[in-house]
Amino acid sequence: MKRRRVQMGHSASSPDSSFCPVSLPLAVVEEILLNLPMQQVVCVCRLVCREWKLVVDSASFWKEKCRREGLKPRNADKSAREWQLFYWLCKRRRNLLKNPNAEEDYTGWDIVENGGDKWSIEGMFTPHPNSSVTKCFVTSYFPCVKRQLINLEQEGYSPALLDEIQPDIIISDWYAPRWDCGSEYLICVELLNRKKKPMQIFQPEPVIFPQWNEQQWNQMTHIFKDYGRGVRYIRFTHGGKDTQFWAGWYGIRVTNSSVEIYPAVES
Repeated sequence: MKRRRVQMGHSASSPDSSFCPVSLPLAVVEEILLNLPMQQVVCVCRLVCREWKLVVDSASFWKEKCRREGLKPRNADKSAREWQLFYWLCKRRRNLLKNPNAEEDYTGWDIVENGGDKWSIEGMFTPHPNSSVTKCFVTSYFPCVKRQLINLEQEGYSPALLDEIQPDIIISDWYAPRWDCGSEYLICVELLNRKKKPMQIFQPEPVIFPQWNEQQWNQMTHIFKDYGRGVRYIRFTHGGKDTQFWAGWYGIRVTNSSVEIYPAVES
């Protein structure tokens, strides 16, 4: 791509319909832009001239970009801005919880309750479905509970984006008992407003495992949808205990927890 030459009387950062570096059909321009990194398209190519700006700002451009990358919203009737936001939300999907697999001891977690012989960290007593997960947090004979508070604005999700798009907030947590000891698992996830007051709460009944069980990993999942305007924080709390009151660490194990923000897509 040729470098744009600055002309007298025009700003180099503003699209100018009187100057375009290359005279090409808009369909060809769109094809070229679709094959460039989107950060470059938005921050550089969009500023080249008015015609290129119209291409980049169109719903058809972002719809085609999503189609080529296999990103399918449930509602295809979107404006140009909604298609663009949908694309960026999909591309930046990540786990917002810090240290979910106990690889950094308790970094990122606030200990709410530390009963019995307190929280501990152990290797995997039975393989996790995700082979890269090699450690877990272990509870004791009185309640052990820990939590994280996620500031969504600090994580790059603006209030306007959260309020207008209201992307799905996907919760996942893995938990397992010991085969020889009964245990209890609990989880509570809250969507909070700017004053940290709950707007929606996911808090199922505690899961109770009997003594002499299959010692398998289980996944707890939940998706917050259509939660309304005003969500600014997510508070993730989980833990549990053993039910035999045995000294040591025979309670529920937890690991591989996640909180992800992702726009609704077709299954």
